[in-house]
Amino acid sequence: MKDGVLFVNKPKGLTSRDVVNQISKIYHTKKVGHTGTLDPIATGLLIVCLGRYTKLVDLLTTTSKEYIATMKLGIKTDTGDITGNILQKEETHFSAEQIEKCFREFPQSYMQTVPIYSAVKVNGKKLYEYARMGSLVELPKREVNIYDLEILKVENDTIEFKTTVSKGTYIRAFIEDIAHSLGTIATMTELNRTKQGDYSLEESLKLESITEETPLKTLEDLFTYPKIEITEEQKGLVENGNILSLNMKEEKIFLTFQKQVIAIYEKQDLKYKMVFKVI
Repeated sequence: MKDGVLFVNKPKGLTSRDVVNQISKIYHTKKVGHTGTLDPIATGLLIVCLGRYTKLVDLLTTTSKEYIATMKLGIKTDTGDITGNILQKEETHFSAEQIEKCFREFPQSYMQTVPIYSAVKVNGKKLYEYARMGSLVELPKREVNIYDLEILKVENDTIEFKTTVSKGTYIRAFIEDIAHSLGTIATMTELNRTKQGDYSLEESLKLESITEETPLKTLEDLFTYPKIEITEEQKGLVENGNILSLNMKEEKIFLTFQKQVIAIYEKQDLKYKMVFKVI
């Protein structure tokens, strides 16, 4: 079985599941997962985990994400992006100064309403299932953080911007919220994920270039934790997933045996608990 991680540059038109299915066929394994859904309209960095590394999904997901997005003012769709059915249109006339002021003053933290076309579950059913049935449902709200927001280009009723946001932020909803602050409506026309945490789109591979010989990223490629060499006796404890008493200050560490990384441990109170092991 292949164990490791791939950084894929997802093309437009495919779902994240489509990419996972293709990777599964290329590497002949069913044990494949990703660390953050991209809609079919979106492109960019999709982190894909294979084999034992699928247990790293949560660790790789709990990070900020950077996007370059394009929004069109004066249009509202049912999906929040240009692929949806148009619900409303209106004329818009905003100066560059008005748009810049809106972006500059947009809150860095707020409660975002989850889009109806999303996989978030309410009462055991995914929201998009309610949407497809035409059923009414109260949409949940989540606190999101906007760490950085920069206008790249304004052209007529179209705005291109770059933003860094917290995990769980829907850019489609964010665009509608920006438009609401302007006093209008908008929809997303393009989206490109350029970073996830410390990982960049520049490190990714085009899907069509990946073969079963393409090397996978290992723990040492993904993280820069300090390394602690352990004894054979401690290795036995690690194999059984035991908590270890180690005189360390770091939050997360690599444990190595015979200079090979065998596990990630995380500090919990005065001891260290296993996060992931490769043995």
